[in-house]
Amino acid sequence: MGPRLSLLVGALASCLLPALGCVICDTKVVEALNSLETDYLPGHLGAEHHKNVMKRLKQAVQDFKDLPIDEDSYMGVVDESTLEKASWSLLKDLKRITDSDVKGELLVKELFWMLSLQKDTFARYVAQFQKEAFCPNKCGMMLQALIWCSTCQKQVHACRKSLDCGERIIKVHEMEDMILDCELNWHQASQGLTDYSFYRVWRNKSETLVSKGKEPTLTKTMVVPKDEGTYRCQLDTVKSSPATVIRFHVKVLPQRIVEETSSSDTPNQAGVAPNGITQGPAKSSTALQSLPSQSPKVENILRRLLVGMLSWGFMVLIASITILILCYWAEKDPSYFTDAVKHWFSPGKKDAPSSAVPETKANASRSQ
Repeated sequence: MGPRLSLLVGALASCLLPALGCVICDTKVVEALNSLETDYLPGHLGAEHHKNVMKRLKQAVQDFKDLPIDEDSYMGVVDESTLEKASWSLLKDLKRITDSDVKGELLVKELFWMLSLQKDTFARYVAQFQKEAFCPNKCGMMLQALIWCSTCQKQVHACRKSLDCGERIIKVHEMEDMILDCELNWHQASQGLTDYSFYRVWRNKSETLVSKGKEPTLTKTMVVPKDEGTYRCQLDTVKSSPATVIRFHVKVLPQRIVEETSSSDTPNQAGVAPNGITQGPAKSSTALQSLPSQSPKVENILRRLLVGMLSWGFMVLIASITILILCYWAEKDPSYFTDAVKHWFSPGKKDAPSSAVPETKANASRSQ
C-alpha cells in the first residue's frame, strides 16, 4: 500500500493546484482544512502516511497562485459572490467525504475525485463571473470591489470606459411634471459613489447647478415653456473623475386640453391628476354629451319591457285560475261542464225570449 499511496498523494497534490483557486482566500475553507488535519486524518489514515499527506496537501494549497489567464474565462480576480459560491461547493463535498467515514487508500481516492470535480465547478463559476459580472458597466467609470487570487487581497478596481453615457430626449406637456432619471443598472454595485448633480445647460454653454444629492432623479412640477432646454447629470465619485455623465434634451409640449362636465359630482375616472392635468387622451365633447341623452332612452325601454312582462304574467295567472276552477267542478260533477257548455252555446235558449213576446201580445188581443 505504501508506494501506491505515495503516488496517489502526488496526484492529489498536482490536482489541488488548479482546483482550489481563489477558494483558499475564504477563511472557512482554511478552517475546514485544519479540521481535516487535526480531527479526521489521525483516525482514518495510517500514522506513517498522515504527515506526508498533510505536508503535500498544505504545500499544494500554499503554492497555488493563479489559473491560466484568459480574457474570456479568468483574469486572476473574483468578486465576493463568486468566491462564496465556489467555497460553499468545496466545503459541501469535503463534508460529504468526512461524513462517510472513509479511511486509508479510499480516502485519498475520494479526495482526488472530489478535487477534480471542484476544478470544473470553480472554472465554471469564474467564467460566468468574467462574462457577466466583471466590469458590467457599458459606459462611465465603475469602482468594483474584487479579490486578487494571488494575494487574497480585496481591492477596488476602476472599470474605465467612456464617461459619456449618451443623451436622452424627454417630452413633457406644459403644467405637468418633468422627471429626469440619471441612475444606471450598475450604480448600486459600484463603490465610492458620492452625489448626483443636475445642471441646466444654457445656449452659451454655461451651466447652472439645479440639484445635488443622493437621489438619482430630478423632478420639476408644473413645467412651463421656459423650462425647455438641455440638462446635464453627473454622478461624482471619491476619485477626481466622475462615474457617469448623461444629457437630457427637454421638449415642452402644449398643455393638454381637458373637457370638464357641468356636474360637480362626476367622479375622477378619466385619468385626471389632482392638479387638473389629464394623464390620458381627452374624450371629445360629442361623446361626453351623448352619454346623458342615451340614459333616458335605455330607462324607457327597460320600463316598457317590465310593464309588458307583468301584464303577460297577470293574464297567465287569470287563465290558470279559471282552468283550475273548471277542472275542480268537472271532477265533482262530470255533467256540470257539459251542461254549462250547452247552456252557453245552445241557439234555442237564446231565441226563446224573443218568441215569447209575440205570443203574449196575441193572447192579450184575443181577450179584448
